[in-house]
Amino acid sequence: MFSIIIMALTLMTITSIVMILASILSKKSMADREKCSPFECGFDPKSSSRLPFSMRFFLITIIFLIFDVEIALILPMILIINLSNIMMWTITSIIFIMILIIGLYHEWNQGMLNWSN
Repeated sequence: MFSIIIMALTLMTITSIVMILASILSKKSMADREKCSPFECGFDPKSSSRLPFSMRFFLITIIFLIFDVEIALILPMILIINLSNIMMWTITSIIFIMILIIGLYHEWNQGMLNWSN
């Protein structure tokens, strides 16, 4: 019990030190009009400096993140197969994979997997 408290205090101390250093290092030392302007060359912008954001790119990114998290959840399931009840492990795995297959089917029906559009 004592070692857990020591470890938690050590982790909180390290985290606090890193957060304090990050906030100190991120402070701007000198802010003037030229540095705050959208272009640092001194000219006033003639048009908007922002480009339109592609919603298709955003949705593809969300799909990637979903399947990336899926891999992060499946890998521990493989490691605990020997430590858990095989019936509960099988049911949990089947439910998890069925949810992913249903989601993939829905994305396919919605046309999100058509990369050439």
